[in-house]
Amino acid sequence: MKTADLCDQFLEQLQVCKLSFHSYGGKKEFSGPIATVEVFEDNVLVREALETVPKGSVLVVDGKGSRNCALLGDRLAQIACERELAGVIINGCIRDSAEIATMPLGVMAVGTCPVKSKKEGTGKRDIVLEFGEVRWKPGAYVYADSDGIVVSDSKL
Repeated sequence: MKTADLCDQFLEQLQVCKLSFHSYGGKKEFSGPIATVEVFEDNVLVREALETVPKGSVLVVDGKGSRNCALLGDRLAQIACERELAGVIINGCIRDSAEIATMPLGVMAVGTCPVKSKKEGTGKRDIVLEFGEVRWKPGAYVYADSDGIVVSDSKL
């Protein structure tokens, strides 16, 4: 369902993300239940989440908006595709954007950076995140397309 239509019908029930994201994946529209990761310039927990969250999920990664390195590249995006995740939303950067654009995966990020992240395993999983004037709660539903990203406590 388009985010504009959801806003027309359910605006009172929605949180609308105010952060500007770019769409990099082959799927331009995606939705699903939220799983969360909070990291800073380290993608070990991103990989761990991609390998374990349920099929159809959208992994929301709060990378604190850092543009110093990428938190997702083609190899991690391939894991998401193989596990049939709906998408990944990153408050941070990705790399390998040309390859990711050909994959059947929704990918939204604030930008790109060719530098790989650290591999220390620091961060948190399955917590409520806050960015873009939205509370990203695990289990809530996110809907994303070329018009924006909206979040609902329940599936619409």
